[in-house]
Amino acid sequence: MTTVARLAETASLIGDPARAAMLYALMDGRAFTAGELAQAAGVTPQTASGHLAQLAAAGMLAVEAQGRHRYFRIASGEIGAILEGLMVVTADRLDRLPRPGPRDPALRKARICYDHLAGELGVALFAALAEAGHLSVSAEGAVLTGSGTALLGSLGIAVPESRRPVCRPCLDWSERRHHLAGQAGAAICAAALARGWVRRREGTRALEVTPTGARAFADSFGVRLP
Repeated sequence: MTTVARLAETASLIGDPARAAMLYALMDGRAFTAGELAQAAGVTPQTASGHLAQLAAAGMLAVEAQGRHRYFRIASGEIGAILEGLMVVTADRLDRLPRPGPRDPALRKARICYDHLAGELGVALFAALAEAGHLSVSAEGAVLTGSGTALLGSLGIAVPESRRPVCRPCLDWSERRHHLAGQAGAAICAAALARGWVRRREGTRALEVTPTGARAFADSFGVRLP
């Protein structure tokens, strides 16, 4: 009976229209703040905070703090699969998805985040490294694998020893997926700047990906930007 009660509790959490709307907004893998999810659900920020607390307590959402903000994302692939299955049997479609981050297309495409690559470029790099097995990503963080170390070595990108973590997933401001921070992320960014793969745009954190850089990221890391 305990299992049945928990099943009913989970179903009731998903069944609330506001919570369903927020879960739907998170289904593309990105993370959003409570304010953004309130906008997606059409409720006040205070109401959204209460709903999000319930979903997080039930293990459906994971919470990640970055700076002054707290971001919410689907807690696991299993939760995503449940929600996707429900979407298959419903004709409802929500269209109030938030569009986070800067409006400037240049900042969204590529920019500096402290000392590493961010935006579409940084997120694509992180995803490509993980897909190729060069990064091992888990709930505890990210680890540069043996093949990842070999790849950077073959490219002449040195990752200096430091008390700073070699790899750290950093939640991207605009894409709301992870890009690569830590010593490895900084080393790749420094190499990209030094080799002319990217150029800084004066007066902004935006980066311009050069034609040479587009080829280098594609050939070296399997990253292909639109």
